[in-house]
Amino acid sequence: MDDQAAFAELYQRFYAILYSYGYKVADNTALVEDAIQDLFVDIWRMRRSIALAQSVKFYLFRSLRRKIHHLDKQEQGLDFELTETSQSVSSDYSAEQALISQEQQSQLIDRLTQALAKLPQREQEVITLRFYQSFKNEEIAQIMGITEKSVRNTLHKALSHLREQAPYLAPLLGFLLWWLS
Repeated sequence: MDDQAAFAELYQRFYAILYSYGYKVADNTALVEDAIQDLFVDIWRMRRSIALAQSVKFYLFRSLRRKIHHLDKQEQGLDFELTETSQSVSSDYSAEQALISQEQQSQLIDRLTQALAKLPQREQEVITLRFYQSFKNEEIAQIMGITEKSVRNTLHKALSHLREQAPYLAPLLGFLLWWLS
């Protein structure tokens, strides 16, 4: 496979997931699109000298986060928040039971999304990387430029805040976070 084909495949494979993550870091579509474009331009320019020690996904996420923060410093004044996530549910129940179940789950997800949006930006980012993108604590620490202990503490604080903000979700919180990932 030549460079152009490999680059096109990399772009097609990761653009959507990078955009989704980027939008959770910075709620500004233009900024995220610019950061992704800059990232892929840099990759193309340095394609012969890039040596990936970690996974490609890890490299792209860490690099995108840095690009977003760099562009954000240039623009200043961005508001950060998580975007809503919705998923459809398939079941073997009757159509009526499935609709009721889907509506209940949708309401729980909406409540969880609202609770997530109230978290500080750093806690939102840790939750996003851990549960939505399935990164390990060590990888999150490297992406965010903090210690692994800080990741654990931030994750613990975030989950505690979610339990406080939405006590009705406490029994389902673990399941919902797993289901959303």
